[in-house]
Amino acid sequence: MSYFDVASSAPLHPVARQALIAALDEGWADPARLHREGRRARLLLDAARETAADAVGCRPDELIFTPSGTRAVHLGVAGVRAARRRVGSRVVVSAVEHSSVLHAAGDDAAEVPVDRFGRVDPAVFAGALTADTALAALQSANHEVGTVQPVAEAAEACRAAGVPLLVDAAQSLGWGPVDGDWSLLTASAHKWGGPAGVGLLAVRKGTRFAPQDPADERESGRSPGFENIPAVLAAAASLRAVRAEAAEGGLRLSALVDRIRARVPALVPDVEVVGDPVRRLPHVVTFSCLYVDGEALLHELDRAGFSVSSGSSCTSGTLTPSHVLRAMGVLSEGNVRVSLGAGATEEEVERFLGVLPGVVSSVRERLGAPGAASAAAPGAGPVVVDALGKRCPIPVIELAKVIGGVPVGGTVTVLSDDAAARLDIPAWCGMRGQEYLGEERRERGSAYGVRRLV
Repeated sequence: MSYFDVASSAPLHPVARQALIAALDEGWADPARLHREGRRARLLLDAARETAADAVGCRPDELIFTPSGTRAVHLGVAGVRAARRRVGSRVVVSAVEHSSVLHAAGDDAAEVPVDRFGRVDPAVFAGALTADTALAALQSANHEVGTVQPVAEAAEACRAAGVPLLVDAAQSLGWGPVDGDWSLLTASAHKWGGPAGVGLLAVRKGTRFAPQDPADERESGRSPGFENIPAVLAAAASLRAVRAEAAEGGLRLSALVDRIRARVPALVPDVEVVGDPVRRLPHVVTFSCLYVDGEALLHELDRAGFSVSSGSSCTSGTLTPSHVLRAMGVLSEGNVRVSLGAGATEEEVERFLGVLPGVVSSVRERLGAPGAASAAAPGAGPVVVDALGKRCPIPVIELAKVIGGVPVGGTVTVLSDDAAARLDIPAWCGMRGQEYLGEERRERGSAYGVRRLV
């Protein structure tokens, strides 16, 4: 089995395993106590903090450990908003932040749009910083498509505006420190091969911060509860280990990702590779396949021995596409994210590229997707496709089946109540050279207009 989903959670690094086992024997005591066992536990906790702080690029007394990366985000956002409540409560975020950041920021957060690669424009981000902005948040790299964000430029703008910047570095911290004069940084150990259940929050000196949890003597009063010293030690040890391997491993994995980016569109018709091709994480590649049910595609790839993930609406309980893909305005159906671990081999990638075309073809065939030569007989007048009650990717499949029978210049109206259609129909038009005429909201669902150009 080839595990190509380390962006979700990486396997435990061998160094983390060794440190965890050793710390179970040495780090079980209360580090707040003065006896021998307590002092030993305190030494281990302090050593882990120094190691993690060195990797983050902050002082040890600026960093605390939390029960998860999500908890670190929530603590960071709540602490700054409370401390700066007299300034205002407005939070500025990019539209592609991790859901933990968006939930913490609240429904009234100001979202900065991204381009088709998923990257914010630093000037637009700076323009969103108003006088009542309590906090800004910008991820270091996107968790779904791998695009690296201009954090240093955003941090400079935030500093000039007097607004603290929180950086979610969960995806990138294992590859290197985050550049720029940021104020807060969060991360999660299971993303770089540490144990699950360990996050970190760095709050640089000078950043106004008011902890919102009940008072507790642990972790400088910012994260209550008894520290899981064995897990914390394993997290710090594995972070140091993956950093030492990052330069060489990044070059190797980036070459494999480049191969996937180039070969998938050549091997599989009607595929869109998304994310920035240059300013990206070295191990992540994401693509979307027309006329494919994302859930079925993942199941078939799993049967073939490949574990991947997806942002397609049909793989989520909400039946809505990934907010990241939606913000980018790219195709969501048949979405596949491949994230390679340190042990990924050239042979595994070649086997994946060999299996993928057949898997996509079989799923398309089951769904009745149009073939290259399929086209309805030419007809007169506007064509209406009733896809109400049908889910991704059926509305686009039905559109593709009839477009060939419409005269050049003629129109097709697609009726759909599937949330993914709002994203996928315009994306389909862009991929197939047709003109998207827009959406008209109806009592049930929407009507999407398409004009045939080719």
